[in-house]
Amino acid sequence: MIHLVDSSGWIEYFADGPHAAQFEPLLQDTANLLVPTVVLFEVKKYFFRNSASMVPVVAATMEEALVVDLTPDVATLAAKLSIRHGLHLADSVIFATKTVRRATLWTLDQHFEKLAGPDVRYIRPSKRK
Repeated sequence: MIHLVDSSGWIEYFADGPHAAQFEPLLQDTANLLVPTVVLFEVKKYFFRNSASMVPVVAATMEEALVVDLTPDVATLAAKLSIRHGLHLADSVIFATKTVRRATLWTLDQHFEKLAGPDVRYIRPSKRK
């Protein structure tokens, strides 16, 4: 099974949040893990802002998986999904990438809660440690 962990999952893992252990096996299975470039951007931005010394480790780890560029087909689908589901740009690109690549999306992002199902695994966030 191919997995796509969105930015919230990567940040949860690297920040050692309460759900880090749920994401760990997915993130270590780099042969079956997709990382859209927009996720790489969001996670790097978070760590540049909050813990810049972590950026090289975060980037190296994420780039062990298959980094997926935004293609015209994914952009077109993302635009349609954004309108249909009221998703912001990054979320619509993530959802479109999951759809085109037939991956399972894992997320803590409440924007995906209404789309939860077999191929969208929404984990309800809990308070930080």
